[in-house]
Parts: sequence; C-alpha cells; structure tokens
Amino acid sequence: MVNEYIEKAEENILHTYNRYQVVLDRGEGVRLYGVNGKEYLDFAAGIGVQSLGYGNPEYVEALQAQAARLTHISNLYYSVPMMEAAEKVRKASGMEKVFFTNSGTEAIEGALKVARKYSYTKYGPDRYEIIAMNHSFHGRSMGALAVTGKEQYRTPFEPLIGGVRFAEYNDLESVKAQVTDKTCAVILETVQGEGGIYTAKEEFLRGVRALCDQHDLLLILDEIQCGMGRTGHMFAWQEYGVEPDVMTVAKALGCGVPVGAFVVGKKAAEASLVPGDHGTTYGGNPFVCAAVSKVFDLYEKEHILEHVQKVGGYLTQKLDALVDKYEFFTERRGKGMIQGLEVSGRPVGEIVCKALDNGLIIITAGTNVLRFLPPLVITEADVDEMVEKLERSLA
Repeated sequence: MVNEYIEKAEENILHTYNRYQVVLDRGEGVRLYGVNGKEYLDFAAGIGVQSLGYGNPEYVEALQAQAARLTHISNLYYSVPMMEAAEKVRKASGMEKVFFTNSGTEAIEGALKVARKYSYTKYGPDRYEIIAMNHSFHGRSMGALAVTGKEQYRTPFEPLIGGVRFAEYNDLESVKAQVTDKTCAVILETVQGEGGIYTAKEEFLRGVRALCDQHDLLLILDEIQCGMGRTGHMFAWQEYGVEPDVMTVAKALGCGVPVGAFVVGKKAAEASLVPGDHGTTYGGNPFVCAAVSKVFDLYEKEHILEHVQKVGGYLTQKLDALVDKYEFFTERRGKGMIQGLEVSGRPVGEIVCKALDNGLIIITAGTNVLRFLPPLVITEADVDEMVEKLERSLA
C-alpha cells in the first residue's frame, strides 16, 4: 500500500524533494502514524512548525469554528481574527506593526522591501545594498535566495536581485568590512537553522545592532525557525535584549496553517511601506489568523516558554552525553528545542533513515548535522525515548 501511494505521488508531483519512503496519515500529541499504522516519535515537528504537537483539541476547535464562519475576504476589508492576531504578535514582540504573509519566504520578501523603502524614503535611491551572512538560509524565492548564503542554492537561478554583500556569521569585523555608503540593511538569523544550528554570540548581535544604529541601517532578524518559543523565549533575540527593526516569523506562528509575518519597529513603521507598496491576497485571512490567535492563547495557558526552558535543558544534557559517548558526534550546538549534533565520519542521512526505521523522525541541517526540532510540548520521557531509538539506530 505504501509503495502504491508513493508511486502515485511521483507520477503527479514535481520532483523537487527527495522524500523519505513513508506516507504519513495522522498525528496525535508528539507522534505521527503512517498509512500502514506504524508509529513515529516526532522530533522534527514539520521542520519546526508543529510546536503544540498534533490534535490539540482547543486548536482544532478554533479552526473548525472559524472555517464554519469565514475563511477569506481579502485585505480590502477588516476582520476580527486579524485584529486579534496582530495585537498578540505586537504584545509578544513589543514591536510596532505587523503584516501577515502566507509563508516565511514571503515574510523575508516583505522585510527586504521595508529596508529598501525606508532607505529610499530617507536617503533617495542610492542606498539599496543589503549585507547577509554566509551559510544562511532565508527561503527559495528570488529575493530570499539573493540573501541566502549558500552558492549552490543561488547559482542556478542567477541573476538574482543585486546589491547583496555577504559577511561571516559571528564575525563583527567581517560585517563592518561590507558596509558602504550604499548599505541600507543587515539581515541574519538569530540562530542559523539550515546552515547547521549556529547561535549568534551576544557580542556579535550587540555589535551588529550598534553598527546599524551608527549608520542608520535596518537590522532584520530572521526568526522563522528559531522564534515562537523554540529557544525558551518567544523570540530568540529577546534573550539578548537586542531588538531588530524588522523581524520575520512563520512556521510555528500558526502551528500547521500556512502563515508568516514581518513585524516592524517604530522607526521602520514610520518611514517605509505605505498603501500601494505591498500586498497579498491570502495573507492574514480570518482562518489563518484564528489559528495564530489561538496559538498565542495556548502558549500562555500551557506555559510553553517555561516548559521549553525546563525540558530543553534536559534535552541539552542528553545530547551532550551522546557527544561524550560517541566519537563521531563532535559537537552539540543550539539551545532550547533547536539543537544539532555535528557528525564526523558517518553519513548523516544514513542515521536519519535508520532512525526512521526505528520509529524516530529527525532531520538534517547543513551537510553533517542531525537536527532536533521537536514539538515544544515534549516531555523528559519523550527525550529519553528519542535517545533510546537514536542509539538503536547508531548500532
């Protein structure tokens, strides 16, 4: 049955993903089930999306109620779910204005437009360059690709949008060296996800913030993967006390529905996008905003941030113990529930496939990192089970 489904998918779906040979059917809590009934402990959460796990009854009820009421009206009109969701994003971030998108990639596109429009408004057309980081990942559209610091992703689609310079992550002098009289913004991930789970050093992030203030550049922080509580703070930058001018967020923002947002601070809000500069047909529709609103309610009700700090600490200890035990695990990186184990001398993809055989879903980052992005509601017992399944897969 599984093979028949896979064959049908390959007949009809453009082959842009090398999918694992599993057909998933349903989820419950922190577990997924295949069409053949096999159970999997999920430590990938749909690439960091399903923070509340699967089938949370209050979340499901909120979506069912909104679907029965109203799903879409366009952005020509107001809706109550959009107002409520935007207010909760503002409160959680402390920033000024929100624009809802359909994805993280679209949030990046909007953030880049904010930066260029801000500089155009204040300084004219000659300040348009953006400094991005090597090994970064911001999405697959032409604009997001242009600021993604991996040549293998960019090269087949060049020429992309121009005016992008690349610096080294966690190297402030490298960023300073790229600043010119044409620079308008710096974009980086507070925790690099696809690049291998690298966390920004405090002195680096503070230094970039000071550099942006000195030259009146906008600081764009990409929190699409590391935000929404994954590090134990609602947004990873809040731990540093370094507020961006623009933040992008998606993935767990809707915990399963396709929604993202870019959020702007006061300075950017007052001198960037105006009516006619940006838009989206589906973005911020009542259905997805009902999901966003309920996500923030459930984070508060279930004390998700405190839970991540506690269980994320336990996960850290267990991953550190694996590094001590196995010589091919050379380093643990990350924090909270965005973690990575660097692998040396063994194909990381082989480990992922064997883990899948043993009922554990984990994914990779970069070329040699096991990535752990579990639902934020996992327990210490789930961590223990993950370690047991992973060690069985290493045998």
